[in-house]
Amino acid sequence: MARCALLFTSLLAALSSRASAAPVSEAQKAADPNYGPVPGESPLYSSYSGVEPVFPGNLTDPILPTKKGPPGPDDETWQNLLSAEWIIYSFYQQGVEAFNASSFADAGYPNTTYQRIMEIRNNENGHLRIFQNQISPTSVKPGPCKYEFPFYDPTSFLAITTVLEISSMAFLTGLVQQAKIDMAKGAMLAIAETETRHETWTLLDIWKTDPFAGPSDTVFPYANQILDTTNSFIVAGSCPKANPEYPHPRQKLPALSAAEGTTSLTPGSTITLAFTDATNQPKFSCSKQYYAVFFHGVANISVPIETAKWPEEKINVTIPADFETKGVIVAVIADTPGAPTKETVVAGPGIMLEQPVALGTALL
Repeated sequence: MARCALLFTSLLAALSSRASAAPVSEAQKAADPNYGPVPGESPLYSSYSGVEPVFPGNLTDPILPTKKGPPGPDDETWQNLLSAEWIIYSFYQQGVEAFNASSFADAGYPNTTYQRIMEIRNNENGHLRIFQNQISPTSVKPGPCKYEFPFYDPTSFLAITTVLEISSMAFLTGLVQQAKIDMAKGAMLAIAETETRHETWTLLDIWKTDPFAGPSDTVFPYANQILDTTNSFIVAGSCPKANPEYPHPRQKLPALSAAEGTTSLTPGSTITLAFTDATNQPKFSCSKQYYAVFFHGVANISVPIETAKWPEEKINVTIPADFETKGVIVAVIADTPGAPTKETVVAGPGIMLEQPVALGTALL
């Protein structure tokens, strides 16, 4: 009798323990790299034609660490890239939800445009899973925030598509330089090649322009500075508390752009510089010379600028005429010619789209 009572008590304790245990969230199931469809094997990341988000794009929480220990050597870089990818994926997902095939066809774009947007959305969803699996189990895998994008019709959506894709190509050239493991560098290069395919589609099919950017796309060494510009798409206070700072480390530099009303961003054009965040303006020292540093291809050119009388007087600068009107120019303000370290950059970066050339000024 006593033995039966003991067994009954043990059974009750076991059942009580199971009942009180919290169910494993979908996000935590994703901590297992073998969970869910596999990028490169599942057609979900290429040919899914539904509107609703699917794994892992339907996750709403970060994936918390499942092991104790030091972070992996490239965890911080992959965390930054995953946080950026949530922005890019969410942009395409919002586009899929906001439009349909007729939206683009009626606006004069090819009948396949909506299908291509879906395919890019699917590719970006696959990037989410690839990046999650690159982060070690000792580090948090960031979850999505809430995002707002300034598109209001098919044309404005496609314009932002072009800028996001070419910006992705630029910041990946910097992230590759941050990576410590060769395999990580190879994976980032493969992702950059995919973004190039996306950009080539928009240039050929949408804008009917030459897709070639010359012998080299633009290399920009300070990826986190470009990533920081995408914080403008994040709804303030909407990120999961467990997410790491994005990007990390973050310099919080003043935003830089050509002034509204600029009529040309082509090489040889003189533009007025604008610092678009009223709450974060540059602080120039009277004793220092500052430079507008323009990155294009694998080179950069520095142009001295006059800052002593700013903000009473505007800062004007001429985009170097040496550059081809190809690809993208990335500009920063630095206190040293060539901006040899990230610490020498005091504002920016600003992205100047050269292909298609008319789109660059339309986005200001």
